Amino acid sequence: MAESQSQSQNKTAGGKLYIVGIGPGSVEQMTVKARDVILNADYVLGNSTYLDQIESLLGTQEVIRSYMGKEVDRARKAVELAKVANVVMVSGGDTNVYGMAGIVLEVAEHEGLDVDIEILPGVTAILAGASMLGAPVVTDFAVISLSDLLTPWDVIEKRLNLSAEADFVIALYNPKSRKRQSNFSRAIEIIRKYKADSVPVGLVKNALRGEGEDRIVTTLGKVMEYEDWVDMSTTILVGNGDSRIWSSQKKDFIITPRGYHKKYDY
Repeated sequence: MAESQSQSQNKTAGGKLYIVGIGPGSVEQMTVKARDVILNADYVLGNSTYLDQIESLLGTQEVIRSYMGKEVDRARKAVELAKVANVVMVSGGDTNVYGMAGIVLEVAEHEGLDVDIEILPGVTAILAGASMLGAPVVTDFAVISLSDLLTPWDVIEKRLNLSAEADFVIALYNPKSRKRQSNFSRAIEIIRKYKADSVPVGLVKNALRGEGEDRIVTTLGKVMEYEDWVDMSTTILVGNGDSRIWSSQKKDFIITPRGYHKKYDY
């Protein structure tokens, strides 16, 4: 791909590395700065799935596609290119919440990268999903990935037990995949040891992505009725002991009170 004049000038002036959270998967849900940085980059790197979600922003940049399982290689390439160019590493959701910020900074540290690094946040799945369900979070919460590719299951199990016992609102990421069919049911079994079956549960698929977007409001005692509906694009939000379902005239919402009702009349 031929370089534009601005790209050539940027490389001469030295590089910069951006790690950019693109949010839930639609350009409309990205921050303005994230869009501007991508539009003005020399190189944009990312998982092909996430690059497809921002295709309308890709044009003059050189785009380097990669796939799941190639995160380390992708991070090395971004660090290498950032020595001489303005580089964007795309991360789905937020860069810090199971995103690319960690591995890119680890590689940059190992390489002794001497260029400016800027990390831009994005809307992560717990927030996107919560917005579709109403107000299920609001108070203290825990976010736990059920993927045991990088975290042993015994560690995940301990975190599930402790967060459920403490009655946190719990968000479950990566509940199921083709190779991991049982982790979701195992997680629900653990949570039910501490939380009542009446506790609200929200399931959100493709939150704020538009295409394929869907939601289910149910309870902890009935959530396994929807096990076949759950996949890798689903985020599960389990309420706490104060959470309730409001069946409005339009749809069901989950409300987790923060505690205003204990102090104020309304």
